[in-house]
Amino acid sequence: MKSDRPMKHFVLAFLLALVFYAVFYEAIESARTRKGPWVVTFTTSTSSNVPTLVISQYRLAITNVQICFPEQQAPSSNALGTMIFAQPQPVPFPVPFGRCVFMDTTFLPGTVSFQLYGHEVELLPRVLFIDRQERPWLSDSEITLHPK
Repeated sequence: MKSDRPMKHFVLAFLLALVFYAVFYEAIESARTRKGPWVVTFTTSTSSNVPTLVISQYRLAITNVQICFPEQQAPSSNALGTMIFAQPQPVPFPVPFGRCVFMDTTFLPGTVSFQLYGHEVELLPRVLFIDRQERPWLSDSEITLHPK
């Protein structure tokens, strides 16, 4: 009678599962990150020191969408800069003009929501929401938000 080696079967099954895991992990991770993150620059206009949010997402052909907040006080220049929303972090967290209240970067670019100077700005791949009003993405556009 032939001796059945259960350890051989367990090791073979483990190695097969490991190979499948590695292949599928790479495929899922590639699909998750292929479009890249939102790139948001918190800056001020050069002429009048108006706080300005500049939004880009290159794979979706969204570039240089500016949201201006006239009549608002800009933070110090060392607090300004560019944030790349690729890795999740606990919300809410501060950003230069307010705070990030929601971030889902499971599949990039994902969804990012801000509360800035009393306005709600939400970045979705399909559309931009400002104060719960849908706006299409228009590259090289400028949106002015006045105080409420």
